[in-house]
Amino acid sequence: MNSAEIEKTINSLIHAFINLGNLSLDLRKKGLKKKIKSDNTSVTNADIEINNIITKKISNLTPYIKIVSEETSANKENENLNNFWLIDPIDGTHGYINGKDEFTINAALILNKKPVGGIINAPAKKRLFYSFGLSNSFEINNNEKIKLTCKKKSKLNEINAISYSNNHKPEIIELYKKYNVTNFTKMKSSLKFCVIASGEYDFYAAEPRAQEWDIAAGHAILEHAGGIVTDFNENKISYGKKGFKNPSLILKRGKNL
Repeated sequence: MNSAEIEKTINSLIHAFINLGNLSLDLRKKGLKKKIKSDNTSVTNADIEINNIITKKISNLTPYIKIVSEETSANKENENLNNFWLIDPIDGTHGYINGKDEFTINAALILNKKPVGGIINAPAKKRLFYSFGLSNSFEINNNEKIKLTCKKKSKLNEINAISYSNNHKPEIIELYKKYNVTNFTKMKSSLKFCVIASGEYDFYAAEPRAQEWDIAAGHAILEHAGGIVTDFNENKISYGKKGFKNPSLILKRGKNL
């Protein structure tokens, strides 16, 4: 796919993702049906229904590109994927079930093992983010299209981090010291990538955890906005790894926080 085709494909998903966001809120309001998966995480009828709709839409747009989703087994045993989609129908399921507003709906296009396009809807916050190439990362908020550039919105003497937990492991504490983090806010979904891309926050770090579909769409959005996504050793992150496992992760608003 060339850049124009990537742009057209991502733009073709925006309306569908807005509708899916509305559906996710409607299904929660009606009452969710929850199950516990083999990995001891929760899944709801909304995860499955939204996954089916996204998968069908993307299959129609790019029938020649395989899809890997958190909620299906298809293509997960394939260790030779270069070009594929990564889908997480609801990231932050625990919060979604419990009425929180950070959950997101995610899809990322991977070409040559790199995220070249991404779309994330945070419907409870009424914020949708998408990207289709360098300097082409955007937010739709109250029907307004906003270009994302990672421009800092906090005070210059503050380094605002996002944390997955309030209990930090030693390696995370060391990174906070290294980057002079002054405060942190707990956030559990892929929304963290988006609010760094928007300039609201500066930094995030996590030890190896979760899966590629949790980070791929956010990776595209943040990197295309001018942010930096690496592992702890400043290596770039590729996709299609065995088991689709994430390495360590550092998100930075830019070289100068």
